[in-house]
Amino acid sequence: MVATPIRQKYDIKDISLAPKGKQRIEWAAREMPVLKQIQERFAQEKPFAGIRLVACCHVTTETASLAIALKLGGADAVLIASNPLSTQDDVAACLVADYDIPVYAIKGEDNETYHRHVQTALDHKPNIIIDDGSDVVATLIKERQHQIADLIGTTEETTTGIVRLAAMLKDGVLTFPAMNVNDADTKHFFDNRYGTGQSTLDGIIRATNILLAGKVVVVAGYGWCGKGVAMRARGLGSNVIVTEINPVRAIEAAMDGFRVMPMAEAATQGDIFVTVTGNKHVIRAEHFEVMKDGAMVCNSGHFDIEIDLKSLGAKASEVKEVRNFTQKYTLPNGKSIVVLGEGRLINLAAAEGHPSAVMDMSFANQALACEYLVKNKGQLKPGIYNIPTELDQEIAALKLKAMGISIDTLTDEQNEYINSWTVGT
Repeated sequence: MVATPIRQKYDIKDISLAPKGKQRIEWAAREMPVLKQIQERFAQEKPFAGIRLVACCHVTTETASLAIALKLGGADAVLIASNPLSTQDDVAACLVADYDIPVYAIKGEDNETYHRHVQTALDHKPNIIIDDGSDVVATLIKERQHQIADLIGTTEETTTGIVRLAAMLKDGVLTFPAMNVNDADTKHFFDNRYGTGQSTLDGIIRATNILLAGKVVVVAGYGWCGKGVAMRARGLGSNVIVTEINPVRAIEAAMDGFRVMPMAEAATQGDIFVTVTGNKHVIRAEHFEVMKDGAMVCNSGHFDIEIDLKSLGAKASEVKEVRNFTQKYTLPNGKSIVVLGEGRLINLAAAEGHPSAVMDMSFANQALACEYLVKNKGQLKPGIYNIPTELDQEIAALKLKAMGISIDTLTDEQNEYINSWTVGT
């Protein structure tokens, strides 16, 4: 019998940062009343007793509340970073020191370390995977087929991850259920739009301290994240241009009052570029060539692939860090392009991610999706499942209650009318 290797209990920057992390986690929790109620129920019911769980997430104060909820629910949980620049090191330290949750995440970790942490997480032999971009699930399928038998299912909360899961299902390699947290109404309507909108501009401002009023901001992609960024940029006085590949979304952007054009044209006009597409090389060599001197580019979509930094680096005669999370690439013609956050998620690289009030609903969805998988173990066929409507409605009702907002309910007469075909108009 081969002995199981002893796993390092954590890999973080500095455990002495824990007291600061605890303060910040508690501050964020003040605005997360829905998840707080779920934490309290989980602590009583222990729905994850005996369940090994891996969470690949941005290690932030908000994620900490989710991790704590899962631990209180009985989960044997491990947390890794989903992005090399998104980890808040004090939060990672607190989760290890105060909550005994193994964390493998360091802000600024290189790709080799990131992939090692993915492998470490899979060494945990998870029954449930909470994923962000489907990297852990993809690695499991490609490299650890023998562990799929242990898996009850996975949850995914990003558009990119859902696209990848759909491709896995089409190719016949998704042999277990996956919960589509991203498309829950209480996730994408709020997290993607209001969370990404505010936190992206927060990251840009923290990295640069520039005035957005009067600037031309180019938003690549008009999904829910792009809508949020465009809306908030306009609110700060920017002249917003939207680029799109989807004709319906392009019409929507135009009717929302934004200029719409191809990136090749927008590249000549923009002062600040924000990619929120989930695809690769949305801004590339031919765009850099025609940009204004000093144009700024950043990403709030997926990983560091949306901006083709390899081609920019190959063109540059000099790369210089001019501020934290701000690098100036000088081109042979004397012009410069400024890259924010190394092309990674600017809202997490230079700021603190989404406000906790909006993540309250997103992580409530994650927690309840995990519980749903456990409750329905063995009953769900391989595939991608939306969050049940009743859970979505429950989260919304809890959030309204916490906000002190009441709404109407149908009368018996109205209920009969709206659900019957026999009652005439």
